[in-house]
Amino acid sequence: MSGHSKWANIKHRKARADAERGRMFTKVAREILIAAREGGPDPEANFRLRMAIDRARAVNMPGDSIMRAIKRGAGEGETENYEEITYEGYGPGGVAIMVEVMTDNRNRAASDVRHTFTRHGGNLGETGCVAWMFRKKGLLVVDLADLEMSEDDLVALAVEAGAEDFKSDGATVEITTDPGEFENVQKFLRDHGIEFTVAELTMVPQTTVRVTGREAKQVLGLTEALEELDDVQQVHANFDISDEEMEAAAED
Repeated sequence: MSGHSKWANIKHRKARADAERGRMFTKVAREILIAAREGGPDPEANFRLRMAIDRARAVNMPGDSIMRAIKRGAGEGETENYEEITYEGYGPGGVAIMVEVMTDNRNRAASDVRHTFTRHGGNLGETGCVAWMFRKKGLLVVDLADLEMSEDDLVALAVEAGAEDFKSDGATVEITTDPGEFENVQKFLRDHGIEFTVAELTMVPQTTVRVTGREAKQVLGLTEALEELDDVQQVHANFDISDEEMEAAAED
């Protein structure tokens, strides 16, 4: 499993503070708004909107808040003019990082991202400096503790569904798909009773960079600080950090 996917899964299992939950509500509301604006308010006809609603439900966002975001995206009431931007850079140890932003103020977002990179020992780079290291993929992560079948059976189902690849670390199974097949694979597995701790379209690194000790803490600190910025929706990185160091960092 790629390091950043592991980190996302570890944090997903941790109890979230009210402030963090509120921040997540803001982020998913923006995603719903833009998805509804670009593809229409009907989730049955708008895959991106369905994914955004799933993400909102995963963080326990109230249904009426979801509906308000959809209506705003469809042009009902006041709506913000958000734009999507991707920033690229390097973290400690040469770790490649991509930052997906939705903002109504490009200058503020750029300043916040740049400052966060610098403060945590990284450098914001030019467009394209690390994007070539990543490929867009569908990502499904299954916690084996919640699985009501064997790991082998899960893998067989994933292959039957059309998944591209899978990896297991003994606690979770990471299933990757072609972006165009993500929805079909997800539905097929859900229809067979499989639940996911992570289900998203993401940028998967083609190679990883091993970091340990002080650099590992710096990289995780940079990743979290970027994720905490109001305008940031997703952070992708190609670090490889041991499970022990990740778990220790999550407890800090």
